[in-house]
Amino acid sequence: MMRLLGSRPSRVCDGITRREALRVGSLSMFGGVTLEHLLRAQGRADERGRAKAKSVVLINLFGGPPHQDMFDLKPNAPESVRGEMKAASTVVPGLSICDLMPKIGKLMDRATLIRTYSHRYNSHNPYNVLTGFDGGNDRENYFAKATDHPSMGSICQYMDMGPKDAPRYVILPAFPGYSQALRRAGPYGGYLGSRYDPLFTVCDPKYKAKSKDDYDPVTPEGAPRPPSMDELPGLTADRLDKRRSLLEQFDAGLRAVETRGGLARLNEFKRQAFAILSSSKTRSAFELNSEDEAQVDKYGRNLWGSSCLIARRLVEVGSTFVSVNWEAKNGNHWDLHGNNFGMLRHHLPILDSMVSALVTDLEARGLLDQTLVVVMGEMGRTPKINAKAGRDHWPQCGFSLMFGGGVTKGNVIGATDKQAAYPTDRPVTAGDMVATIYELLGVDWRMTVTDLSGRPNRISHGGSPVFEAIA
Repeated sequence: MMRLLGSRPSRVCDGITRREALRVGSLSMFGGVTLEHLLRAQGRADERGRAKAKSVVLINLFGGPPHQDMFDLKPNAPESVRGEMKAASTVVPGLSICDLMPKIGKLMDRATLIRTYSHRYNSHNPYNVLTGFDGGNDRENYFAKATDHPSMGSICQYMDMGPKDAPRYVILPAFPGYSQALRRAGPYGGYLGSRYDPLFTVCDPKYKAKSKDDYDPVTPEGAPRPPSMDELPGLTADRLDKRRSLLEQFDAGLRAVETRGGLARLNEFKRQAFAILSSSKTRSAFELNSEDEAQVDKYGRNLWGSSCLIARRLVEVGSTFVSVNWEAKNGNHWDLHGNNFGMLRHHLPILDSMVSALVTDLEARGLLDQTLVVVMGEMGRTPKINAKAGRDHWPQCGFSLMFGGGVTKGNVIGATDKQAAYPTDRPVTAGDMVATIYELLGVDWRMTVTDLSGRPNRISHGGSPVFEAIA
């Protein structure tokens, strides 16, 4: 079920007290933003004249794509490290990538490739990718909670960026959560409030075959869709324990909030949600039957290709931040602990088609210069291949591939050692990566927002832009 207004399970391993729950409820559910917040956001918004990008499309290869098998091959490494993938030349002299991505290879003169995305957060959720915070751990930060740092898309909404008659921040094809079963940390408004959560589309993919296990990929077919009106969360958000209402969950403390107009404000947020979902711009963005059949073929007739095509259509109607989260059952993930090379032979042709189609489509429509396309995952994979022909978690090194939106062209940033294990030049942190995206969007990456305890937090979490990546 889609979550537009940010309803999420409240019992998420944080063990918050009843007093804290009341406070978080009043601040988050009812949009707890102070006048100081609003004035600061307005001031920063006035500085956006320097923006190179108006929109971002982030393709998140959830689970951790193997950098040494995709964009940083080491053909001279030992067999237990180099694996089975073969390198192929690209249009950039001296730059090779995996030969299963020939279409992307022809576009590398439009791209900046960062080979040294390096951080300390070894966890499976998009928290570091979407917020830039890498100081978390599974016990505290695996599941979403109201005290989380806000995502980039949430900050963009907080800054009042984008149209009012189209969704500003969208996650496709569904919320990150292993086929809509979990609420992973990362995409939400966190302590800024659930009013800054994204619009999560919904999907019901179909498969022509069954997977043997999680490392036997079968392509999902179908397309994401906006939620129907009856799928919108009501006042009885399921994060407050099953279907019990607010009044049943909380006592006089919350009733006081309601009598001060909290529910009226929440109803206003819901009216805004209805207005966005029923707008002609939103409806048109999801009408793939109006697309040329040849164009659909270029993206790929699968869930991920359809998501990228809808992302382009959302950019056309003005959406500011769109993320395609590649994560579903039947082996559709990038957590390649087993059958690494077999899964890559399935995944990489799909990735090659959808990324190349998105970039060339945006370019043909005159939108690439104002749209930043980012392809990455939350971590890389281990240099050494394990006993299951897989690679394990490795946040010490990964990649980020960027097109359009003001990035330098034909550029490679950073270098790794002989096994692609560690950066030897220009490591780029999660905060650096987020700061770079903010800089391209014209958002001051030094800006701070205040958490629920009153502490100011820099939105880039100590990171600075990778200026070598910016034209």
